[in-house]
Formats: sequence, structure tokens, C-alpha cells
Amino acid sequence: MVRIFCTAILLLWSSSVLAANAVSWPTEPEIHAKSWILLDARSGQVLAQHAETMHLPPASMTKMMTLYLAFEALKRGSISMDQRANVSDKAWKIGGSTMFLEPRMHPQVRELLHGIATLSGNDAAITMAELISGNENDFAALMNDKAAALGMQHSHFDNATGFPTENHYSSALDMAKLGVALWRDFPDYYKIFSEKSYTYDGRTQWNRNRLLWTMPEATGLKTGHTEDAGFCMTGATERGYQRLVSVVFGADSKKARLQESERLLRYGLDRFITLTPSEKDIRRKIEVFEGKENSVGLKAAQDVWISVPKGSEKMLSFHLTYESPQLAPIQAGQQLGSIEAVLRSTDGDVQLKVIPMIAESSVERASWLGRKYDTLRLWWQAQQ
Repeated sequence: MVRIFCTAILLLWSSSVLAANAVSWPTEPEIHAKSWILLDARSGQVLAQHAETMHLPPASMTKMMTLYLAFEALKRGSISMDQRANVSDKAWKIGGSTMFLEPRMHPQVRELLHGIATLSGNDAAITMAELISGNENDFAALMNDKAAALGMQHSHFDNATGFPTENHYSSALDMAKLGVALWRDFPDYYKIFSEKSYTYDGRTQWNRNRLLWTMPEATGLKTGHTEDAGFCMTGATERGYQRLVSVVFGADSKKARLQESERLLRYGLDRFITLTPSEKDIRRKIEVFEGKENSVGLKAAQDVWISVPKGSEKMLSFHLTYESPQLAPIQAGQQLGSIEAVLRSTDGDVQLKVIPMIAESSVERASWLGRKYDTLRLWWQAQQ
């Protein structure tokens, strides 16, 4: 079968020909840290990166996974917001950042969520883990199963808190994926990450994520620090259609992790725009042989979002690729090809993403006579 490319190139927002002058791709900011990444949560495109798959200790950014599993348990109904939890001696004695839980206390799940997200309480994380799984070891197994399901290929969790062990690690890419998943899968619960302070048992503590004060667009997510990890942060912003997630591993200080995170996020907000093409720009129709219909419409398999440098919107084009000849039967929803989103830049054409294209409707197989007729059509086309 011959693989063919659709000869027509459609421009986003315009039916005119491609402009003669291409734009330059923005220069990535200089970031002082061991590893970092900037990811557009809607498009899934990486806008900046360095050593993004390096295995590093995530410290308290680990608690993002603890919260993901807690949100999932709430959604599933296996725990409830008003449910009270027992505080074990292990949770009480853990040390580090805490919400000052004691065995005499029986905090509600809603209180533990704030204790983990806002106060970064190690005691709250362990209490939640023990409520969901019975013990922290079994909860860690759930964390690793969920990491695999989310495509976090460079992570392994030994505990719910982020306390350093030899086999407890993650990466900037994986933490960014987790940040995106929290926003995508739990939009109602996600709001907790923008909370600046929380009061429990008469004691008010402040969120360590200073982005919530320095950037009006900031929506979260989580800081972390240990001697081995250095200063880390997963940050997030929202402006218009843009949802950006940044991760910085191994900055030198609290001030540095804030500055580097803000620098990454400002780069994304100031230099890029997130677009969605209209249906007329992305839909296609292809010829079908040996079917009761002679053609079938194609549509994107999912919502399409694309990040492009500001000012380059008219440099975006779409190239359809599919197998030809396409033979019936065809099922509605069957993937029949893909569209490549390409940006013309001064560095040459840049492939931004590949969009799976599926059949809009089914096409039944034609009768014997119809199939024979199409065999002749294909033979005649091959002679041309």
C-alpha cells in the first residue's frame, strides 16, 4: 500500500497561502538548576527542558501523587470528605513539615487534604496513606501503579511523603505529567493547590509556594526540599486557554527555586499562545473503495490544542497522512490516518504534534458487483 500525503495545506485561521517570512523559535531561558521542564497542559507540548528525565529525589513534590490517589478515592467513593482518620504513632513521630497531628486527634479527610496540599504535612500524608491502604508500604505500591498508568516512566515511590530513600526518585518530565493529570482529572479538587494558608487546631501555617504571591496567574502546585534534593518546585499558571506546568529540580535556595520557576512560566506566558483549530481546518474527506459509500469524513480523535510562538499563528499548516487505497468495511471511530501540525520557522519546518484522525461514520462493504467495479477503478488509476 502506498502512503500518500494530502497535497492541500490548510492554514490555521486563514485560507491564504503561507506567508513568505517565517518566525524564529523563542530562545529558551537560562535556568540555574539540575533539571527543569515547561509543559503546556492543554497541548502536551514541551516548551523548554533540560535533563528532564534525570532521576532525582522529588522531596515533598511526592505528595502530589499522594493527593492524586486521595482525589481518586474520593471520586470512587471509598473515602468521604467528612470521614475521620486515626493518627498512628508513625505519622505522629515522622517529623519534618507537619500539621502537628497527634494520636488523640481524628482529622477529617478534608482537613488532611489541606494538610498535605497547603501545609505539606508529612503526618497528614502518612495518615491519608494508612486510611486508603492500611499501611504506607501498600500505598506506595498504589503510587507506583498509578505512575505507570500516567506514563511516568522515570519515577519510583517508596513512601507517601518524599522522605529520601535510595529507590525513591522521579524526574522533571514525570512531575510535569503528574501536575497535568491533577488539573485534567480533578478540576474541582485542584483548586486546593492555590490555597495560601490553612488553620488547623488553632495553628495557621502558610503555603511554601511563593508563586501564589508573586504571579497572579499561579494556580499551584507543590514545593519540596531535602538536603539531597535541594530546592524543588512544580508550578502552574492559567491565562486564557493556556495551562502551563513548570518543574524545577535542585535549585540552590528557596529564592532560587521561586525565581527559576517564575522565569520558566513567564517565558511560556509571554512567548507562546495556545490555539485550537476550527473544524473546517482539521476535518478531511478521503476516498473509499469497495464500500457502499465512495468517501468517508475524518475528524480528530480528541480535542486539539496547539502551542505556537506568539505572532506565528499564520505559519501553522496541517498535512494529512493516510493509507491508500482505503478499503471498506470501515467502522465509525476507526483510526484511518493522522494530521501533522507543522510550523514554518526560520530554523525550518517544525513538527509540533501528530493528531490521530478517525472515521466519522461507518462504511459497509459493497456488493460483489460493486467491489469488482472498484477493482477496475483501482487498476485504471494505477495506469495513469
